[in-house]
Amino acid sequence: MSYTLVRVAAEGVVLLRQHERRFQGGAQREGFVRLVAAAQPGIWAVSCDAARGVEAEQRPASRLHDGMPARLLPSPVADRIGPIAKPRPPGPYAAVRQDGMATLLTSADGSELLEACSAAVVGWDGSRIVCVPSDRPRVWSAAEAAIREHLPFREEPIAASSSSLLLVNAVKGTCSVEGRSFPGRVRGEIEELFARLTSRVT
Repeated sequence: MSYTLVRVAAEGVVLLRQHERRFQGGAQREGFVRLVAAAQPGIWAVSCDAARGVEAEQRPASRLHDGMPARLLPSPVADRIGPIAKPRPPGPYAAVRQDGMATLLTSADGSELLEACSAAVVGWDGSRIVCVPSDRPRVWSAAEAAIREHLPFREEPIAASSSSLLLVNAVKGTCSVEGRSFPGRVRGEIEELFARLTSRVT
């Protein structure tokens, strides 16, 4: 099963090329591209399996909002190694989501941030964006991939207590959480990048 959540804007599909990577094989990828090319603006859950082919279902606006409160919980996939494919809901993340709350997911010992319940996480070290090390368990993120490919960054464990944190995903874009800061200039660069990587299907 291949699955992704895309935002279709008037300008095109946000992070289209990154989303395409979630669909392996020519037929899956072609089906995804054909479907999003015909989609009306909005948020769409797109999935593909051998039995049903490629399907899309419109979804409501992102549950994330700036300044939302956050809590820490161990990741439901903390026992794995490296990024995993985005699971179709409900999946293992349903149990750690709570309305109005950003759940920051940690390593099993609670020391490192790995991701949030609905987004990737990035930090700031004073000069560069900090990304979670590649071997850490988390959902493979289209937004994180775009940052790694186009902006200066370094890999380093992000402490659960870090005061500098930003949530990123392809639907919301960027999102701040209560009690965690992030430089506005750098956040703007990330948002500008996502805008540049919004493209029409050709």
